[in-house]
Amino acid sequence: MTNKLKLLLAATSALALLGVPAYAQENAEASVETAAQTEDERLSAFFQKIFERNLANSPTFQAQLGIKTERYGEWGDFSDTEAVRQHEEVIEDLVRLHSEIDYETLTEQSQVSYRIFEFLQNRSVRDHEYRFHGYAFSTMSNPITFPVTFMQNIHRVDDLSDAEAYISRLNGLERLGEQLIEGIDMATERGIVPTSFSFDPVITDARNIMKGAPFDDSDEDSALLADFRKKVDALEIDDAEKARLIGEATTALQNAFAPAVNNFIEKVESLRNASHGPNGVWAIPDGKGYYKNRIEFWTTETGMTAREIHKIGLADVKRIRGEMKIIMKEAGFEGTLPEFFEFLRTDPSNFFPHTEEGKQGYLDASKAYIDAVYDDVDEYFNVLPKAPLEVRAVEAWREETAPIAFYNRPTPDGSRPGIYYTNLKDMTKKQKHEMETIAYHEGAPGHHFQLAIQQELTGVPMFQKFAFFGAYSEGWGLYAERLSKEQGRFTDPMQDFGRLQNEMLRAARLVVDTGMHSKKWSREKGIKFMTDNNPLKVEEATKEIERYIDLPGQALSYKIGMIKILDLREKAKTELGDDFDIRDFHDVVLKSGAVALPILEELVDAYIARVKSAN
Repeated sequence: MTNKLKLLLAATSALALLGVPAYAQENAEASVETAAQTEDERLSAFFQKIFERNLANSPTFQAQLGIKTERYGEWGDFSDTEAVRQHEEVIEDLVRLHSEIDYETLTEQSQVSYRIFEFLQNRSVRDHEYRFHGYAFSTMSNPITFPVTFMQNIHRVDDLSDAEAYISRLNGLERLGEQLIEGIDMATERGIVPTSFSFDPVITDARNIMKGAPFDDSDEDSALLADFRKKVDALEIDDAEKARLIGEATTALQNAFAPAVNNFIEKVESLRNASHGPNGVWAIPDGKGYYKNRIEFWTTETGMTAREIHKIGLADVKRIRGEMKIIMKEAGFEGTLPEFFEFLRTDPSNFFPHTEEGKQGYLDASKAYIDAVYDDVDEYFNVLPKAPLEVRAVEAWREETAPIAFYNRPTPDGSRPGIYYTNLKDMTKKQKHEMETIAYHEGAPGHHFQLAIQQELTGVPMFQKFAFFGAYSEGWGLYAERLSKEQGRFTDPMQDFGRLQNEMLRAARLVVDTGMHSKKWSREKGIKFMTDNNPLKVEEATKEIERYIDLPGQALSYKIGMIKILDLREKAKTELGDDFDIRDFHDVVLKSGAVALPILEELVDAYIARVKSAN
């Protein structure tokens, strides 16, 4: 799989690539340079031209942003040839940025946009040589099921032409599947084959999307046919037209989609013996260089070493264990911390029933925690997201490889809300006392506040509304958990222990991620470290560890980002004293959108200087 398709998979929740909604073209005339333009206007025109270029080349991102163009029925080009062409464009963009724009004459806001764009482009250039190192499939990323998620959640059918475009996309899966196989083969030629534990869950999910009509004799429709039928049935067209559309979609599923899935399964099966096993990236060619690249990508900090991060993690694990013992006693448990872990893992009182009622109870309780955030939100935030937030269960067909919980940002046009997804595959693994913390992290004031506010920014270039920096985003999510504690939300000691349990998870990630990818820890050693320091069940810890092995460096982003935000907040408090206002601090963190941590530090320093100057 090419790097472009890997990024697209990630972008379903993160939108890591640049994109531009159609409404951004309303200022297209600004792209015409005139002698009267200011340097800010010239920079804006420069960005606008790149937006229009990316818009023309990315039909999938158009759809993800709620846009319909003449390419609504297409997927785009995910070949390595296209990836190389885009890489060359990125280099040319950087050259033009530096040669055509005078940074020193820009306003402060435009300078921030300039630095964010420059950082993103430089990162893209650095990442290009490792575009085949990211595994073509994994426990976290199944490229063959991505089209199903995309069509269900992204492709809207508001009229007949949208339904025709849906069918066109189904037929286009034949070529998309071919490009997927081409990318897998190119990676294999370079010695990059996915981890051994990824094969079974990836194949299981692939087979799941082939269950139901028209793939078998079942009375129920498959996931895609059911989705299409529901969308077509909602159209105000005659029954004959609906029948024609359903028939054409059925043919496309049989002749394009089914062969693509079957070819993918066959390719995956053929690679089992070539896998390097359940090991970290040290086991693949230039794994050391790749892990260094991943540390920089996910932390956005240059110069941080695996050894340094490992030490930070060990120190944090020790601190949190001490705090856990205190809250354990507040909860009334008499015994050792390992005994309390075992109680949390096994006692039925810690879980909702594994029934439809139990699943609904989890969703309802999570929504109630989020709703309560808004009761006193003005004490901590000046700006709130306009987009609504929903809590949903992960669809049954993708529960096997979906994360425990995640957030999907809303569309800019309001057609899709922000969504906090929770995986309810097995309620015996969803400990009750964690749900408050996870609701704050994935929902409000966590990812929904950060991502929706970023997308709703005004007066900034469009790329800035969708820029992605892992340490910033996940750092904010973890910071939101701490902030909720400071707001007094954790009134139940058990829920407060769940907060610490989740912070421990992020601290332990620093240890195990660097341990497995840099220190050559085994998968089993990573699992043991997790269960020794957290009441995760072995099955949960196993899934976590496999995730870190499959996605090197991503697990570092949470704690590294949170530490930076807390350090910068403490710096602002210390230097401003009584003039410090947490609402204004949150404005500084949120109102430029996602930024690299070094840029965030610059923004906070500028904020401190402004307040001092004003007083």
